[in-house]
Amino acid sequence: MTEKNEKFYLVREDFLPEAMKKTLEAKKLLEGNKVESIHEAAKQVGVSRSVFYKYRDAVFPFQHMVKEQMITLFFHLEDQTGALSHLLSVVANAGCNILTIHQTIPIQGKANVTLSLNTTGMRSDLDQLIYDLKQITFVNQVEILSSGVS
Repeated sequence: MTEKNEKFYLVREDFLPEAMKKTLEAKKLLEGNKVESIHEAAKQVGVSRSVFYKYRDAVFPFQHMVKEQMITLFFHLEDQTGALSHLLSVVANAGCNILTIHQTIPIQGKANVTLSLNTTGMRSDLDQLIYDLKQITFVNQVEILSSGVS
């Protein structure tokens, strides 16, 4: 049996052919249980089933391919009652497992929080989580400090 020498490339989304983009959309619908069949997913995104089958095992979102499942986030928060609890709730509801929490003592109404998260069970992508965290009114800043193998 000959072993296939596969090469992988990281390609920006705007360079992908439309068929690959639609295949990714269909896979997302299937993974999120938004549709019940490949036929339904392909139809909804406007691609044939044969195109879906052609690309389904060859194109993946970057986050799915990265083996790093731990990330450390830094937050600059306004000191409000329940702020940390709400922040942790958003992270947990995204499917992340909180590994460590470090919070500074609030000074002049502001506190720094660092969270280390295991993202293995995350239900959305990292970009969506960061966006959701930035929408919280008491969050002044969110930064990715590091990511690495847990």
